[in-house]
Amino acid sequence: MPKIRLSNGTKIFCLQKNEARLMYQEVQNYVKHGIQINAGDTVFDVGANIGLFTLWLFEKFNHQINVYSFEPIPDIYEVLNANVKGLNAENIKLFPCGLSQQSGDVKFTYYPNMTFGSTAYPISKNSEIDDLKEIAVANFKHFPASISWLRWLPYSVFSRIINYKLTSSFQGQQVNCQLKTISEIIFEHQIEKIDLLKVDVEKSEMDVLLGIKDEDWHKIKQVFVEVHNLDFRIDQISYLLKDQGFKNIKIEQEPILNGSDIFSLYAW
Repeated sequence: MPKIRLSNGTKIFCLQKNEARLMYQEVQNYVKHGIQINAGDTVFDVGANIGLFTLWLFEKFNHQINVYSFEPIPDIYEVLNANVKGLNAENIKLFPCGLSQQSGDVKFTYYPNMTFGSTAYPISKNSEIDDLKEIAVANFKHFPASISWLRWLPYSVFSRIINYKLTSSFQGQQVNCQLKTISEIIFEHQIEKIDLLKVDVEKSEMDVLLGIKDEDWHKIKQVFVEVHNLDFRIDQISYLLKDQGFKNIKIEQEPILNGSDIFSLYAW
Protein backbone atom coordinates (compact mmCIF):
# COMPACT_ATOMS: atom_id res chain seq x y z
CA MET A 1 0.00 0.00 0.00
CA PRO A 2 1.83 3.17 -1.14
CA LYS A 3 2.19 6.25 1.04
CA ILE A 4 2.34 9.95 0.23
CA ARG A 5 2.94 13.13 2.17
CA LEU A 6 0.10 15.64 1.90
CA SER A 7 0.61 19.39 1.61
CA ASN A 8 0.10 19.73 5.38
CA GLY A 9 2.94 17.29 6.06
CA THR A 10 0.76 14.31 7.02
CA LYS A 11 1.74 10.93 5.58
CA ILE A 12 -1.15 8.70 4.51
CA PHE A 13 -1.80 5.47 2.65
CA CYS A 14 -3.27 5.75 -0.84
CA LEU A 15 -3.96 3.83 -4.03
CA GLN A 16 -2.96 6.46 -6.61
CA LYS A 17 -0.53 9.16 -5.45
CA ASN A 18 -1.46 11.93 -7.91
CA GLU A 19 -5.14 11.22 -7.40
CA ALA A 20 -4.79 11.50 -3.62
CA ARG A 21 -3.03 14.88 -3.90
CA LEU A 22 -5.79 16.19 -6.18
CA MET A 23 -8.56 14.88 -3.93
CA TYR A 24 -6.99 16.46 -0.85
CA GLN A 25 -7.31 19.86 -2.50
CA GLU A 26 -10.88 19.16 -3.57
CA VAL A 27 -12.28 17.93 -0.23
CA GLN A 28 -11.58 21.28 1.38
CA ASN A 29 -14.14 22.79 -1.01
CA TYR A 30 -16.94 20.89 0.75
CA VAL A 31 -16.91 23.56 3.48
CA LYS A 32 -17.56 26.96 1.97
CA HIS A 33 -20.33 29.50 1.32
CA GLY A 34 -22.83 29.12 4.20
CA ILE A 35 -21.52 25.75 5.38
CA GLN A 36 -20.00 26.01 8.86
CA ILE A 37 -18.56 23.28 11.08
CA ASN A 38 -17.53 23.62 14.70
CA ALA A 39 -15.67 21.44 17.17
CA GLY A 40 -17.94 18.69 18.50
CA ASP A 41 -20.12 18.57 15.39
CA THR A 42 -21.20 15.38 13.64
CA VAL A 43 -20.41 14.87 9.95
CA PHE A 44 -21.50 12.13 7.55
CA ASP A 45 -18.76 11.53 4.95
CA VAL A 46 -20.70 9.62 2.28
CA GLY A 47 -18.36 8.45 -0.45
CA ALA A 48 -15.32 8.72 1.81
CA ASN A 49 -12.86 7.08 -0.60
CA ILE A 50 -9.53 6.75 1.27
CA GLY A 51 -10.66 9.20 3.95
CA LEU A 52 -9.16 12.52 2.91
CA PHE A 53 -12.14 14.61 4.04
CA THR A 54 -12.36 12.65 7.29
CA LEU A 55 -8.64 13.18 7.94
CA TRP A 56 -8.86 16.88 7.06
CA LEU A 57 -11.75 17.38 9.51
CA PHE A 58 -9.95 15.45 12.24
CA GLU A 59 -6.88 17.66 11.95
CA LYS A 60 -8.70 20.96 11.43
CA PHE A 61 -10.80 20.56 14.55
CA ASN A 62 -8.00 19.13 16.69
CA HIS A 63 -9.66 15.72 16.92
CA GLN A 64 -12.87 17.28 18.34
CA ILE A 65 -15.21 16.10 15.57
CA ASN A 66 -17.52 13.11 15.13
CA VAL A 67 -17.32 11.55 11.67
CA TYR A 68 -19.26 8.66 10.16
CA SER A 69 -17.41 7.58 7.00
CA PHE A 70 -18.94 5.34 4.33
CA GLU A 71 -17.04 3.59 1.52
CA PRO A 72 -18.51 0.57 -0.33
CA ILE A 73 -15.57 -0.52 -2.55
CA PRO A 74 -13.55 -3.16 -0.61
CA ASP A 75 -10.10 -2.18 -1.94
CA ILE A 76 -10.72 1.50 -1.21
CA TYR A 77 -12.21 0.78 2.21
CA GLU A 78 -9.04 -1.12 3.14
CA VAL A 79 -7.00 2.06 2.63
CA LEU A 80 -9.58 4.20 4.45
CA ASN A 81 -9.39 1.81 7.39
CA ALA A 82 -5.57 1.91 7.40
CA ASN A 83 -5.54 5.72 7.38
CA VAL A 84 -8.00 6.05 10.27
CA LYS A 85 -6.63 3.14 12.30
CA GLY A 86 -3.43 5.03 13.05
CA LEU A 87 -5.39 7.89 14.62
CA ASN A 88 -6.84 5.80 17.47
CA ALA A 89 -9.94 7.96 17.16
CA GLU A 90 -13.07 6.62 18.84
CA ASN A 91 -15.09 9.48 17.38
CA ILE A 92 -14.49 8.33 13.79
CA LYS A 93 -16.70 5.41 12.76
CA LEU A 94 -16.10 3.57 9.49
CA PHE A 95 -18.67 1.64 7.47
CA PRO A 96 -17.74 -0.75 4.62
CA CYS A 97 -20.93 0.08 2.75
CA GLY A 98 -22.54 2.66 0.55
CA LEU A 99 -25.75 4.56 1.27
CA SER A 100 -28.82 4.44 -0.92
CA GLN A 101 -32.63 4.57 -0.85
CA GLN A 102 -32.84 0.98 0.37
CA SER A 103 -30.47 -1.56 1.88
CA GLY A 104 -29.16 -4.55 -0.05
CA ASP A 105 -26.31 -5.73 -2.23
CA VAL A 106 -25.39 -4.01 -5.50
CA LYS A 107 -22.64 -4.41 -8.08
CA PHE A 108 -20.35 -1.39 -8.38
CA THR A 109 -17.75 -0.74 -11.04
CA TYR A 110 -14.38 -0.18 -9.42
CA TYR A 111 -11.79 1.80 -11.41
CA PRO A 112 -8.36 0.98 -9.89
CA ASN A 113 -6.64 3.69 -11.96
CA MET A 114 -9.19 6.37 -10.98
CA THR A 115 -10.71 5.27 -7.72
CA PHE A 116 -12.82 8.40 -7.15
CA GLY A 117 -14.79 7.56 -10.31
CA SER A 118 -15.91 4.15 -9.01
CA THR A 119 -19.67 3.95 -9.22
CA ALA A 120 -22.89 1.98 -9.37
CA TYR A 121 -23.63 3.83 -12.65
CA PRO A 122 -20.56 3.25 -14.85
CA ILE A 123 -19.78 4.85 -18.19
CA SER A 124 -21.32 2.69 -20.88
CA LYS A 125 -20.50 4.54 -24.10
CA ASN A 126 -17.21 5.55 -25.72
CA SER A 127 -18.81 8.89 -26.53
CA GLU A 128 -18.89 9.69 -22.79
CA ILE A 129 -15.12 9.26 -22.59
CA ASP A 130 -14.74 11.42 -25.71
CA ASP A 131 -16.77 14.16 -24.01
CA LEU A 132 -14.58 13.94 -20.91
CA LYS A 133 -11.46 14.22 -23.07
CA GLU A 134 -12.75 17.43 -24.67
CA ILE A 135 -13.59 18.88 -21.26
CA ALA A 136 -10.17 17.95 -19.86
CA VAL A 137 -8.35 19.54 -22.79
CA ALA A 138 -10.47 22.69 -22.64
CA ASN A 139 -9.96 23.14 -18.89
CA PHE A 140 -6.37 22.06 -18.58
CA LYS A 141 -5.21 25.48 -17.38
CA HIS A 142 -7.15 24.79 -14.18
CA PHE A 143 -5.38 21.49 -13.48
CA PRO A 144 -2.92 21.21 -10.55
CA ALA A 145 0.51 22.74 -11.06
CA SER A 146 2.14 19.32 -10.77
CA ILE A 147 0.92 18.35 -14.25
CA SER A 148 0.40 21.75 -15.88
CA TRP A 149 3.69 21.38 -17.79
CA LEU A 150 1.87 19.03 -20.19
CA ARG A 151 0.11 21.95 -21.85
CA TRP A 152 3.43 23.06 -23.41
CA LEU A 153 3.51 19.89 -25.51
CA PRO A 154 2.27 20.00 -29.12
CA TYR A 155 -1.52 19.78 -29.12
CA SER A 156 -1.56 16.43 -30.94
CA VAL A 157 0.77 14.86 -28.35
CA PHE A 158 -1.06 16.43 -25.41
CA SER A 159 -4.42 15.27 -26.74
CA ARG A 160 -3.17 11.70 -27.17
CA ILE A 161 -1.85 11.65 -23.59
CA ILE A 162 -5.21 12.83 -22.23
CA ASN A 163 -7.04 10.26 -24.35
CA TYR A 164 -4.75 7.45 -23.15
CA LYS A 165 -5.07 8.47 -19.50
CA LEU A 166 -8.86 8.62 -19.61
CA THR A 167 -9.24 5.39 -21.57
CA SER A 168 -6.99 3.49 -19.16
CA SER A 169 -8.65 5.11 -16.14
CA PHE A 170 -12.06 3.77 -17.10
CA GLN A 171 -10.96 0.14 -17.24
CA GLY A 172 -13.16 -1.17 -14.46
CA GLN A 173 -14.00 -4.35 -12.64
CA GLN A 174 -17.25 -5.46 -11.02
CA VAL A 175 -17.36 -5.75 -7.22
CA ASN A 176 -20.19 -6.63 -4.86
CA CYS A 177 -21.02 -3.89 -2.36
CA GLN A 178 -23.37 -3.54 0.56
CA LEU A 179 -25.85 -0.67 0.82
CA LYS A 180 -27.75 0.78 3.77
CA THR A 181 -29.87 3.91 4.20
CA ILE A 182 -29.09 7.05 6.16
CA SER A 183 -32.21 6.52 8.26
CA GLU A 184 -31.06 3.01 9.16
CA ILE A 185 -27.72 4.40 10.34
CA ILE A 186 -29.46 7.14 12.32
CA PHE A 187 -31.67 4.56 14.05
CA GLU A 188 -28.96 1.97 14.69
CA HIS A 189 -26.54 4.51 16.20
CA GLN A 190 -29.14 6.75 17.87
CA ILE A 191 -27.86 9.84 16.08
CA GLU A 192 -29.62 13.00 17.20
CA LYS A 193 -28.15 15.43 14.68
CA ILE A 194 -26.00 15.59 11.56
CA ASP A 195 -24.34 18.98 11.28
CA LEU A 196 -23.09 18.27 7.76
CA LEU A 197 -24.20 15.60 5.34
CA LYS A 198 -21.54 15.41 2.63
CA VAL A 199 -22.47 13.31 -0.41
CA ASP A 200 -19.97 12.65 -3.22
CA VAL A 201 -21.02 9.35 -4.76
CA GLU A 202 -20.66 9.47 -8.55
CA LYS A 203 -24.27 9.61 -9.82
CA SER A 204 -25.85 7.94 -6.76
CA GLU A 205 -26.58 11.21 -4.95
CA MET A 206 -30.36 11.09 -5.42
CA ASP A 207 -30.42 7.48 -4.17
CA VAL A 208 -28.64 8.58 -0.98
CA LEU A 209 -31.05 11.43 -0.28
CA LEU A 210 -34.13 9.28 -0.94
CA GLY A 211 -32.92 6.98 1.85
CA ILE A 212 -33.76 9.65 4.44
CA LYS A 213 -37.19 9.31 6.07
CA ASP A 214 -39.26 12.47 6.48
CA GLU A 215 -38.99 12.24 10.26
CA ASP A 216 -35.16 12.29 10.07
CA TRP A 217 -34.68 15.34 7.86
CA HIS A 218 -34.96 17.80 10.78
CA LYS A 219 -31.79 16.24 12.23
CA ILE A 220 -29.74 17.33 9.21
CA LYS A 221 -28.50 20.93 9.44
CA GLN A 222 -26.32 21.36 6.33
CA VAL A 223 -25.75 19.48 3.09
CA PHE A 224 -23.06 19.31 0.46
CA VAL A 225 -23.84 17.25 -2.65
CA GLU A 226 -21.79 16.70 -5.79
CA VAL A 227 -24.56 16.58 -8.38
CA HIS A 228 -24.40 14.96 -11.80
CA ASN A 229 -27.09 17.01 -13.50
CA LEU A 230 -28.80 14.15 -15.32
CA ASP A 231 -32.53 14.50 -16.00
CA PHE A 232 -32.65 17.91 -14.28
CA ARG A 233 -31.23 16.44 -11.07
CA ILE A 234 -30.10 19.82 -9.71
CA ASP A 235 -33.72 21.00 -9.78
CA GLN A 236 -34.97 17.76 -8.24
CA ILE A 237 -32.51 17.91 -5.35
CA SER A 238 -33.09 21.63 -4.82
CA TYR A 239 -36.85 21.10 -4.60
CA LEU A 240 -36.37 18.19 -2.20
CA LEU A 241 -34.14 20.24 0.11
CA LYS A 242 -36.46 23.26 0.03
CA ASP A 243 -39.39 21.00 0.95
CA GLN A 244 -37.35 19.80 3.91
CA GLY A 245 -36.73 23.31 5.21
CA PHE A 246 -33.40 24.32 3.71
CA LYS A 247 -33.69 28.06 3.09
CA ASN A 248 -30.33 28.66 1.45
CA ILE A 249 -29.06 26.77 -1.59
CA LYS A 250 -25.92 27.64 -3.55
CA ILE A 251 -24.91 25.90 -6.77
CA GLU A 252 -21.57 26.31 -8.50
CA GLN A 253 -19.25 24.53 -10.88
CA GLU A 254 -15.51 24.26 -10.35
CA PRO A 255 -13.44 25.68 -13.22
CA ILE A 256 -11.82 22.30 -13.85
CA LEU A 257 -15.33 20.92 -14.61
CA ASN A 258 -16.56 23.67 -16.93
CA GLY A 259 -18.70 22.13 -19.67
CA SER A 260 -19.43 18.95 -17.72
CA ASP A 261 -22.65 17.93 -15.98
CA ILE A 262 -20.98 17.95 -12.53
CA PHE A 263 -21.90 20.69 -10.05
CA SER A 264 -21.52 21.38 -6.33
CA LEU A 265 -24.66 22.07 -4.30
CA TYR A 266 -24.50 23.63 -0.82
CA ALA A 267 -27.59 23.88 1.38
CA TRP A 268 -28.08 25.22 4.90
